[in-house]
Amino acid sequence: MEFKENEGSQPVSPTGQYFTSTVLSISILAVLEFKIPLHALSTMLLLKNVFLPINPRFSSIMVRGKKGEKQWKRVEVKLENHVNHPIFPAGLTPDSYEQYLTDYLSRIALERFPQSQPLWEVHIIKYPTINAAGSVIFKLHHALGDGYSLMGALLSCLHRADDPSLSLTFPSLRLLSKTGEENKRIVKRVQKRFSWVINTVRDFGWGLLKSSLVEDDRTLIRSGDAGVEFKPITITTITFSLDHIKQIKYKLGVTINDVITGTIFFGTRLYMQTASQKLKDEHTTALVLLNTRDIDGYKSVKEMVNPDADSLWGNKFAFLHVSLPKLIDAEFTNPLKFILKARKNIKRKRSSLAVILTGRLLEALKSYRSPEVAARYIHSTLKNSSMTISNVIGPVEEMALDNHPIKGLYFMVVGVPQNLTISVLSYMGKLRVAVGTEKGFIDPQKFKACIEIAYQKMLKAASEIP
Repeated sequence: MEFKENEGSQPVSPTGQYFTSTVLSISILAVLEFKIPLHALSTMLLLKNVFLPINPRFSSIMVRGKKGEKQWKRVEVKLENHVNHPIFPAGLTPDSYEQYLTDYLSRIALERFPQSQPLWEVHIIKYPTINAAGSVIFKLHHALGDGYSLMGALLSCLHRADDPSLSLTFPSLRLLSKTGEENKRIVKRVQKRFSWVINTVRDFGWGLLKSSLVEDDRTLIRSGDAGVEFKPITITTITFSLDHIKQIKYKLGVTINDVITGTIFFGTRLYMQTASQKLKDEHTTALVLLNTRDIDGYKSVKEMVNPDADSLWGNKFAFLHVSLPKLIDAEFTNPLKFILKARKNIKRKRSSLAVILTGRLLEALKSYRSPEVAARYIHSTLKNSSMTISNVIGPVEEMALDNHPIKGLYFMVVGVPQNLTISVLSYMGKLRVAVGTEKGFIDPQKFKACIEIAYQKMLKAASEIP
């Protein structure tokens, strides 16, 4: 690998350092499902002329500076080392190729990136599956950016299928809260609201305990074993109608995020209940990821990389520790209470300054100890909880890549020290929920069925509201 001359090194962000530490190596798999076969896809030209120019990090590797700090160093990219064309047996049915794709995703999820080349890969699947005539998998290291940044980069490679000259638009919903705007209001009113001070102290203190001493109970979704991030996973997906979710939203006066989070929580509790007919009281928490940018929608890539922009490229998110509401008999007859409980819990935690304080704590650990110490803190935060939920908003219109229409897409965060990881992505009036489960520990089809049952119960209960 040759270094580019006259190119200055750029420091790796703190979160980028945490995610490339000895204890954490987290990546994102983005799967694009196409309507037509991919035989005419100009992969190399697209990568060279469109993908690489998006951000210098796509043409950089991590190196150590003179003082040991990590930096991005520009290199000459050999595209052939980043593009993979897996070979599956010929003449199989879409169902069989679906299983091959599932197994392939499981395999590449475990593979580490070579440190001698930029931290991304593309995998071209030219076999028809249940959901697509062909698929493209982007694997990108989380050090390159978070879901918002990488979705912005992906959108820069795509265009509207109906008219490439028009811009993509996004639904008028908020899957992720504008915590920056909320925090500004909180700061102004915190002296008038003593309860918010109490919530901040309680949430920040609870976060410290959850990241150090207090673990979730061992359940059907959490083994508590060390090294679960190195075990194979199975990725399954569920598709919900955004219009149907909005019906529940309007009936309850809540947000889209409240509905989908409450549904996932309810379905998870139903799955945990399958081991026993008795209602159990296991302590289970989810880490809900929040975008901390003070923005509406996606910025252009040029705006993202502009140092003066409101929305900087990189990892701009925070965790909320959210306890799953306990499942009681009332929820079986009125499951909508589960959404309201989840909403109340998340809203209260968003209304504290614990997110800001946790960010300051990580910065202090990095500065006064080392990035490795901060990375171990994040690892413990993930390991001691039961699941992670992350959300990204996608466009309303159908997209295309090199005039190949995209039928659907989803993403999954991999390398996380948890047995269960869930991601949500909106696209063309649908919400695609991807579920990553540890092979041999969580039954993916049974878990999927429980989420679907929870969703149907929510729809039925909402339809009965006058």
